[in-house]
Amino acid sequence: MLFLLVLTVLLTTFCVVHSGPTLSEHGSDITLLIHDDLQGTQNPHEDSGVLLLSAFSPRDAELACKALGEQLWSPNLGTSSIQTDLNYLTYQGQYDINQNYLIAPSADVWSAITGQGKVRKISGDLKLPVLCTQTAPISNATYKDNSEKWQISVKTGNMLVTGFRDRVSFKFLGVRFAAEPKRFAYSTPYQGTEKRQSALEYGPSCVYPGKEGGSEDCLFLNIWTPYLPLSSNKKNNKLKPVLFHIHGGGGSGSDSGIDGTSLASRGDVVSVTFNYRGGNFGNLALDDGITNGNWGFNDQVTALDWVQANIRDFGGDPDRITITGQSYGAICATSMLGSPKAAGKFAGLIAQSYTAGPLFGLSYANYYDVATVAENFTSAVLAEANCTGNSDKKVQLDCLRALPASKLASLTAQVNVFTKDGTYLTTDRLMLDGSAPVAKVNVLMGTVRDDSGSFTPYPATDDLKTNLINGGFAAQADAVIASGKFPLPSGPDPLLNIFNVTARVSTDVTFSCLDAATMYAGVQNKLFNLPNVYFYEFNRSYQPPGWITPNNVCNAPSTPEKPLGDLTKEYFKCHSAEIFYTFGTITRNGLPYRDEDDVKFEQFTVDTWTSFVRTGNPNPDLRFLKARGFESTRQEIEKAGIWKPVRGRAKKLDMRRLQWPSYQTVYGEVEQCEVLELPVDSYV
Repeated sequence: MLFLLVLTVLLTTFCVVHSGPTLSEHGSDITLLIHDDLQGTQNPHEDSGVLLLSAFSPRDAELACKALGEQLWSPNLGTSSIQTDLNYLTYQGQYDINQNYLIAPSADVWSAITGQGKVRKISGDLKLPVLCTQTAPISNATYKDNSEKWQISVKTGNMLVTGFRDRVSFKFLGVRFAAEPKRFAYSTPYQGTEKRQSALEYGPSCVYPGKEGGSEDCLFLNIWTPYLPLSSNKKNNKLKPVLFHIHGGGGSGSDSGIDGTSLASRGDVVSVTFNYRGGNFGNLALDDGITNGNWGFNDQVTALDWVQANIRDFGGDPDRITITGQSYGAICATSMLGSPKAAGKFAGLIAQSYTAGPLFGLSYANYYDVATVAENFTSAVLAEANCTGNSDKKVQLDCLRALPASKLASLTAQVNVFTKDGTYLTTDRLMLDGSAPVAKVNVLMGTVRDDSGSFTPYPATDDLKTNLINGGFAAQADAVIASGKFPLPSGPDPLLNIFNVTARVSTDVTFSCLDAATMYAGVQNKLFNLPNVYFYEFNRSYQPPGWITPNNVCNAPSTPEKPLGDLTKEYFKCHSAEIFYTFGTITRNGLPYRDEDDVKFEQFTVDTWTSFVRTGNPNPDLRFLKARGFESTRQEIEKAGIWKPVRGRAKKLDMRRLQWPSYQTVYGEVEQCEVLELPVDSYV
């Protein structure tokens, strides 16, 4: 009777609270189950969703569903089959195949459905896990319904955080993880001073060089989850692994390409993105003994600390966090391996297009002492901002802090390097020779085949050496040409042939060679968590709209038969063009599938990435795929074979070429890396 009274009060007061039901008052865990094929409104299973609640009696169950704006599920509703939802519950081992789940009564007789999908009559005295309907609308990058009907509130720390659900996941957007720090000062995890916090909209992005708008009060994160627990009990075995993503340079945690909806719904993980300070706001250092830089890296660790402390309340397991990052985010994520402040706080790493080579990569991979950053980088900021202050460090700091944020962001001089500050980073770089601690975690790392294609100058003349020099490779040009290891293609367009070689050199120098060296050293020196170390190269891509690429080379050529792009023809697979696949956000961003394999490859990639987050192995359990009805991925794995880990002493590292269909191979640029003086054994 007490539960009935609580629910009655809730139902009559939700419209006043404007926060939806509070999970602790609702008295139940909530799991959202659905067969998500990533196609949004075109998903033939889009109405297969159910909400699983804890065990209730039939009458209490009716009220529990009603409190969520739903009703008891019934086979008479005419929705898609929920058998894959039931199969997955059985696969997880939470319930056996003969478990009864309470559903709507039939002919005024209380009913249940078994794990096998058989409907049977039950006594009204039984308490059973409950299946409610799930009718929240589908969202996308430009539409969401976060109105009161779909809201849900979670108690975490000193806050009551109100998010909402759409058709496939629960969402908590714009959750504060740190109060606004003083400019050029460390952030600290937010403890909560508000009784309520709305998490219905993204928080403001950080002020960033070259971007309009933004705020210095920007330290917010976003959570997508398929499961909300009633309590944050540490012994809860239903908690989900966590994917903690660090966005790339110039981006934000609210970028639509890295929306975590699909990872939560299809991959059964909790996904987190967040904002952090960048440019001068994130890296500037003065040689004053206090202003030591790494403010943005500090924000990333602060977000990680907040997740460690609070993610249980959102269904995540803090002991199974995988840090992921792409481009600059991969640099940050990889740097976490050697940071004392991140030690012991994560179990895995996914680094997409980690850059450590000469040109811009080396300046990120090296950690400079404070005096070097101040002299070689901050000095230019001080001069341009007219803040030199006769070399008085306090005057300089006060002057920089007094500048409008827009002015500091608009300066040509920007500090974009890490500092060996003695707190967050204590070595000259990530030390892979065994001379300093490295987190012993699962590692997945790789590149897009032509990562530098979008940064490579398109030639104006048919002279390879000239284009190599224009691309920044004057020191390597003669060796590249003389080696014979970078042959010109024999295509009909001589300028495209020269571009091809230049892009290959640039990709090897900037990304590929030292990614391979990182993997090789991590395995050789047994630094990573063997055997869970995997290497890849994307050979299928979907370039984000708006990226300006040389002569449109990063998009598949359009033909009369394939106007959206013929992916059977050669084209350059360029930087950031794997993001839509790894996050499963093609349809979510309103983009078309260019051929029938696009959706299959997107599903396969999401299944692979989230398998690594769940288990440390990118090969999904075939029983998992069968239970969830993910037939395309299951067939691909059975046909193409498993993805093998990096192993042995061979420099030709085991590698997966990610295309459709995918296949196992070895790293093919070993000799080219030798020519470029970036050998695979550089770090051993």
